[in-house]
Amino acid sequence: MKIQHIHGLAPLYTNTFLIITDAGHGILVDAAAAPQTYLDALKTQGAQLTHILLTHGHYDHVGAVAELRKATGCKVYMDPVDAVGSQMQPLTKELVDEPWPANGELKIDELTFKIYHTPGHTPGSVCLVCGNCMFSGDTLFAGSCGRTDLPGGSMVQMQQSLSLLAALPLPDDVNVLPGHEAFSTLGRERRSNPYLNGAWF
Repeated sequence: MKIQHIHGLAPLYTNTFLIITDAGHGILVDAAAAPQTYLDALKTQGAQLTHILLTHGHYDHVGAVAELRKATGCKVYMDPVDAVGSQMQPLTKELVDEPWPANGELKIDELTFKIYHTPGHTPGSVCLVCGNCMFSGDTLFAGSCGRTDLPGGSMVQMQQSLSLLAALPLPDDVNVLPGHEAFSTLGRERRSNPYLNGAWF
């Protein structure tokens, strides 16, 4: 597995991640904007986009989905509850090919993504764990957490979701790769993030 971080482009500055499997299939975690940027990265890696995995449905994470899906025929995974068709959550249900598997695991080639439902930022927010990486979307940030004052947000659900993440049977060296800003590790967040360790609530 190879992971390429595609730095967020102004004005959205959303972190997106391109994962290349051993078979040369491309998996994009969140697809913010500028679809040609992702297509160029895939071409450089000699890979074909087969899957887009969306941590939630906000526009700054899904803006390139429709064009990439049309251009490549890739499958789009997201919790359908976030497919609202609004300005904030623009995807509609016909653009989401698959919900997350009921058993909480998505297998793509040699990779297994564990899906943890973490509502709070949006009703359909998830965190994805693959190998030593947690793609935490806008649920968990380095030293902080996602906002809950937008439509569908819930501070109570966010607290429950963060408690779930803190208690996962994962080692401290798991890399936390959030949807915005700096990267971290799960251990660092368990020790020092007041939202994750319960000091703030």
